[in-house]
Amino acid sequence: MGTMKTPGVYIIEKNAFPNSVVEAETAIPVFVGYTEKAIEGTTSILNRPKRISSMGEFHNFFGGEPKQEFSVTKEKPEGDSEIIEIKFSADTTYYIKVPTLYTLYYNMLLFFANGGGTCYVVSVGGYDYTKAVEKAVLEGGIEPLQKEQEPTMVVIPEAINLSKDDCYALQQTMLNHCGNVMKNRFALLDVWKGTDFGDANFNSVNSFREGIGSNFLAYGAAYFPWLESSVISLSDISWENIAAWEDWIKSESENFNVNDKLQSRLKSLIDKYFSDIANNADVDYQSNLKVNLHSALSQNWTIYKTVLETIKGRLNLLPPSAALAGIYTMVDNTRGVWKAPANVSINSVVIPSVNITNEEQEDLNVPMNGKTLNAIRFFIGDGIKVWGARTLDGNSLDWRYVNVRRTMIFLETSIKNAARSYVFEPNTATTWINMKSMIENFLHGIWKRGGLAGASPEDAFSVHVGLGDTMTPEDILEGILRITVLVALSRPAEFIEITFQQQMQKS
Repeated sequence: MGTMKTPGVYIIEKNAFPNSVVEAETAIPVFVGYTEKAIEGTTSILNRPKRISSMGEFHNFFGGEPKQEFSVTKEKPEGDSEIIEIKFSADTTYYIKVPTLYTLYYNMLLFFANGGGTCYVVSVGGYDYTKAVEKAVLEGGIEPLQKEQEPTMVVIPEAINLSKDDCYALQQTMLNHCGNVMKNRFALLDVWKGTDFGDANFNSVNSFREGIGSNFLAYGAAYFPWLESSVISLSDISWENIAAWEDWIKSESENFNVNDKLQSRLKSLIDKYFSDIANNADVDYQSNLKVNLHSALSQNWTIYKTVLETIKGRLNLLPPSAALAGIYTMVDNTRGVWKAPANVSINSVVIPSVNITNEEQEDLNVPMNGKTLNAIRFFIGDGIKVWGARTLDGNSLDWRYVNVRRTMIFLETSIKNAARSYVFEPNTATTWINMKSMIENFLHGIWKRGGLAGASPEDAFSVHVGLGDTMTPEDILEGILRITVLVALSRPAEFIEITFQQQMQKS
């Protein structure tokens, strides 16, 4: 207040209320992966986080789905590539060689189908079908996230398309980013080859636990098994998904395994197709020819239709992390971050790739090393549900549950952001009281909404600040203001025990 030198009336306004804490976002996942393009207008957004809220925006900035070509042969291919065997009869077997898959697009469909909303996407490159998915390239999409404050989850579904060792190394980088670098994010991880438990030579669950390491496990969760989704329909699959499809059709045209009349008709149609393709260079005309031939073969040749259905099934086989990111978002928006994201149905999924029993889930949920894998299970009459809510740090009483870890991140971030307005304020009782009131008002609101446990606010939280309580005179001389916040976080009722006992007849 300036010095009063002129007689008159002076108005002084005083703040009647303390500053308020603005709740931080809790469900803003960031997806890292390969896309068709990465451009905004004329500006490249490669390796730059871009905020979107729908598949329409994804198409605008990152393009559409990949056209991945599967090789179809009667002889089993050599090498380590994934091979799908289709046996039609004792004499007829086809082998489908699965190419390097780019699957972020399909995972984004699964995310939005399960309640996903606002998210970030980091495109690390385009579809190059001559190359494999690379760990260094995907890892390069994590570093730019350090400059973004809004994302709260990190999801890299294409990590499972790497080799086993590279997949685990990338997931360790994700955990380090969430728990060590940023300390305010949560990683959703997938099990490499999580389509079954494996055999004597390779157990996917044990391999994941051994490969994931032991650092920052409280900042991540993993789900098992992969999901047979329905984000791609048979109408989305065509000749474009079969490598050298014209050569394959031509070589098979002599024996379609159909009746003579239909054999003659299909062969005549194929001969006409190749003749017309050679004689008419018009692009639209050739496209119509391909569509017509595809339709005729799909309706009349069982092998062709089965091959397409097999390709569709393989593309629909997706890891669960993107679906869980959508479920986290939906649960946060409808119930709050303090509600465990479990006992929730999964949309756009036909069935889990493994039907897990109660006995099989015992080791997934309560292993000796504490590295819990949350099960996705099918229940008769209930459908497919997420049946677990633990972090990878299952042996920790502090951070065993996903909702506890994420609620604490939410509280810490919200209060930290609000406290910035008091930096460089006088380190006196007035500032202490204002900050204490601000934090208590915020926590009281969270308690009323069910975010904290306790019959009364006093049971749910307490805030301590002051000289002789949280600070020493030396702290004040050094410019340090210390506040201690105690909160009682709610934990899920994971195990419900109901006891029945007979009593004496009373009448």
